[in-house]
Amino acid sequence: MKITLWIFALAALSGSNSFAQSLTGTWQSTAQVNGTSYRAVVKISTSDRDTLKGVMYPSIDQSGQSIPLGAVTVQGSAVKFTVPGIGGNFEGRLSADANTMAGTWSIGDTHVAMNLNRATPQTAWTIPDPPPPPKLMDANAKPEFEVATIKPSDPSKPGWALLVNRSGMLNTHNTSLADLIKFTYDLHPKQVIGAPAWFDSDKFDVEAKPSVAGMPSIKQLQMMLQKLLADRFSLEFHKDQKELSAYAITVAKGGEKIKKEENGDLPLPGFGGRPQNGFNIRNATMAEFASMMQAQFMDLPVVDHTGFGTTRYTFILKFTPDPSMQPFGAAGGPPAAQSIAADPDAPPDLFNAMEQLGLHMQKTKAPVDVMVIDKIEKPSPN
Repeated sequence: MKITLWIFALAALSGSNSFAQSLTGTWQSTAQVNGTSYRAVVKISTSDRDTLKGVMYPSIDQSGQSIPLGAVTVQGSAVKFTVPGIGGNFEGRLSADANTMAGTWSIGDTHVAMNLNRATPQTAWTIPDPPPPPKLMDANAKPEFEVATIKPSDPSKPGWALLVNRSGMLNTHNTSLADLIKFTYDLHPKQVIGAPAWFDSDKFDVEAKPSVAGMPSIKQLQMMLQKLLADRFSLEFHKDQKELSAYAITVAKGGEKIKKEENGDLPLPGFGGRPQNGFNIRNATMAEFASMMQAQFMDLPVVDHTGFGTTRYTFILKFTPDPSMQPFGAAGGPPAAQSIAADPDAPPDLFNAMEQLGLHMQKTKAPVDVMVIDKIEKPSPN
C-alpha cells in the first residue's frame, strides 16, 4: 500500500452544462512509464449542482482501487483535472467529436503522454474489485521485526519512501538514520544531540517483516523500529528536555476548516504529494501532522497546541514551499527558489495556507524532549 494512495477527498470545480455532457462518461488510456504499460480508467460525471466530479483507476492491472478526482476544469477544448491522492495532474484537449482527450499526465517531475479514449459498453475494460480492508494487527500485540534486511541504497535510484503494505511489511528507500529516528521517536533533527557525521548522509533501504500478522498501528510500528535501531544500529541514548525555538500549531480565529476522517479502516496516517499541487494529509491527528511537518519541511520542531487530541483529520494543504524547505521525502536539496517564485499562479506560503484551513502556525519558545545519543554504529550485516 503506497502511503501516497491514502488520500480519498472528493472535490469538483464547475463546468458548463454543455462541456459537462461532453466529458461525462468512462475514459481509458494505456500510458508508458519507464517502459511499463499502465491501463488507466477515468470516470467523469456531474453532481446535483451540475459540477464535474469523478474518480480515476490509475492502474487496473495492479488494483481496482479508485481515487477521487480533485479540480476538473474546462476552457474551450482544454481540459484539466487533478488527482490529489497521488499528486497527479492531467492536461489535454477534447477532440471535436468529444471522443478523445490527448494530453499529458504528470506526477512530480515525471511527465508522460496520455491519450484518453471514450469507452463504450463494448470497449470498456473490466475493472477488478477493490481490495478488501486491510487486516489490522491485534491492538494488544507487542510485535517486533522477526526478519529485517538493511542495505546501502543504490545512489543511481532516486526517490524516497517509507511504506507499510497491507500485510504489515515495512519497506524504505533512501532513508537515512535521521529519517528513521525522526519517524520512530517523533523528533526533529535539532532534538537529536551527539549524532555522527553520517547521520543524515548515508542512505539505506530497509525491508522488515513483523512477527505478528496484520497492519500495525503507528505506535506498534514505532515499537518495532525502536528495537530494530537498537539491535542493528546499536542505538543507545538518554532523554533530556530543553527549551527550544519551535513552531506551535493552534486553531485560527473562526475555528478549523478541515474534515474529520470518518473511515477508520487504516491505523496509520498517510502523507504525500507535492505542496504546490496539494500536499495530502489522510487519517492523521494534529500531533502526527506536526510530527510529519517537523520531520519533512520545517527548520525547527513543531508542537501541537490545538487541543484536538486523538481526533483524526483528512485534508489537503496547498502551499509554496520556502526555498529553505526540502521537498517531501526528497533525498536531494531544497526546491529551486527561482522556478517557484517565477510562477504567478503559485499557491500561498505555508503560513497563509494553514490560515485558510483554520489553523495558525507561529514561532515560539517551548519545552521539548531531546535525544542524547550515547552510542550508535552503522548497521550490522544482514
